[in-house]
Amino acid sequence: MVRFDSKLFLKQEYNQKNQSDFNAMFTIKYLHEAGAKIVLVSDWKTNTSELHTESVADFLSTILQMQVYPVQGISYNKLPEIKGLEKENIYLLENLYNLKDEVANCLKFARVLSSGVDIFVNDSFSNTHKVLASTVGVTRFCYASIAGFHFEEKLCLAKNLEEASKKPFVAIMGGGNLAEKAASFRFLASRCQGFVFVGMMSFQIMQAVGVSVPIELVDRKAFSEALDIVRLARNNGVQISYPKDFWCRNKYDPKQLHVFPSHGLLDGWVPVDLGPESLDEIDSMLTNCKKIVWIGPVKFGDSSEHTKGAFKLAKILDRLSQGNCETTVVGTTACNLVRQEKSSLSSINMIENASVVWEFFKGRKLPGVMAVDRAYPFEINWNNIHSDPTQSLVVDIGSGNGLFLLEMAKRRKNLNFLGLEMNEKLVARCLDSIQQFGIKNGHFIATNATSTFRSIVSTYPGVLVLVSIQCPNPDFNKPEHRWRMLQRSLIEAVVDLLAFGGKVFLQSDVKEVAIRMKEQFLRYGKGKIVLEHGQFNDQSDWLDENPFGVRSDWEKHVLERGAPMYRIMFSKQ
Repeated sequence: MVRFDSKLFLKQEYNQKNQSDFNAMFTIKYLHEAGAKIVLVSDWKTNTSELHTESVADFLSTILQMQVYPVQGISYNKLPEIKGLEKENIYLLENLYNLKDEVANCLKFARVLSSGVDIFVNDSFSNTHKVLASTVGVTRFCYASIAGFHFEEKLCLAKNLEEASKKPFVAIMGGGNLAEKAASFRFLASRCQGFVFVGMMSFQIMQAVGVSVPIELVDRKAFSEALDIVRLARNNGVQISYPKDFWCRNKYDPKQLHVFPSHGLLDGWVPVDLGPESLDEIDSMLTNCKKIVWIGPVKFGDSSEHTKGAFKLAKILDRLSQGNCETTVVGTTACNLVRQEKSSLSSINMIENASVVWEFFKGRKLPGVMAVDRAYPFEINWNNIHSDPTQSLVVDIGSGNGLFLLEMAKRRKNLNFLGLEMNEKLVARCLDSIQQFGIKNGHFIATNATSTFRSIVSTYPGVLVLVSIQCPNPDFNKPEHRWRMLQRSLIEAVVDLLAFGGKVFLQSDVKEVAIRMKEQFLRYGKGKIVLEHGQFNDQSDWLDENPFGVRSDWEKHVLERGAPMYRIMFSKQ
């Protein structure tokens, strides 16, 4: 299943020479050429009767140069219909736009949507800030969930905005709703050397720095946030630039346009665009920049065909990008302007959906990104984590309060230990214990190992010799959540990265869980792992004792109340 971005494919000027358009198309073509049977899903507005599923399928067929077949309705009985067709192997499900179950991330709907799907490919980066059934919910029912080429391209561009080594780094911010975006400025203030305000939020900043602004242009609810932003910028040494003049239109005679200084806006005149002095100041401020991000439109309460502030800003960025300035433009309006003004020599990165980037700036984890198996690739400096990162590595998945790993690290100084745990509070306590005991060969990371195990462990300089999964906590009251205990993608990553002769240790106080884990490793272990003891033909074929002599906190609790533990050991051959 490929969740694609309909805005890329269905726009009036689809251009395969555009990198984003090409990557979106290439995701589908790549899978098709690899022999996959593909189900396409997306949402699109239906303002006209022409955008039925059939017409969208025809349009996609033209772009992809491959036949796309529409499937009306989303229900279980459609799966046999798809399976029954041998040659036609690209299908388009009906429009998801305005479906309540899609927006609500309905679990039942997600199960139906992904019925029969093995691998989910998310290639709709513009929806990553939303929790949808077609981007998040379906990942529960697919053994692998990965990013498409377009998705990965845009994620890399967004992540690159975190990099602050290129200075001066200036952020140009347009649009309005400053109160909603205020949290983003802490992120930007820690990386940028300059803020340039060019949209409606300019008036909030102008008021905060003491410029007289007509009351109708000020959002009173955002005043305290504007003060905080100005204070934060000054504390971080960030230069603030706001418009020094505006093109204004006469309320009573719209044909009249006049330039007024920002501190001298007269009654009866409405700002419609940046004035010439403002654009000159922006040009001067950006001249020596090494990195620029422009997010949000140059838009005020009114607009005029006679003023071209946004176009002039686009030309400035186009010129700077031809030099040694890394330029990223965010937002549909800004991207469209840049495409019109962009020269053949310029190199400008573009991210169409500004909402995603504003959420990213707030430091929030994007649901659509966290749902794919690789999530955010971890960049780890192993030299800062372990005193000798060449030593063999032991990983405890679901390390909990870390007692097992901490004690192992104390006893086995010749090994390095890493705990992967979703509970951030537990990880914080474990890291405090690492500092308290002066442990140099242990570390903990707050993460979902299912999503990040491969990206984390694959960068380790030494070899992986042991992986343990101890007492995963199943919720038998919610059968649909049992998938969370152990997924095929995690098992395959463990088996791929484990060194020859390396071990996998599994244990649980719930027999059904232990059997399930054993069966899953045998099923998805690619024939590379073998049981070190028995074949579980009867109840006596479990390991009698913990082979490491170090018990986890839960294991101690279970044994203290006289309950049995079910232990399994695999080795890679």
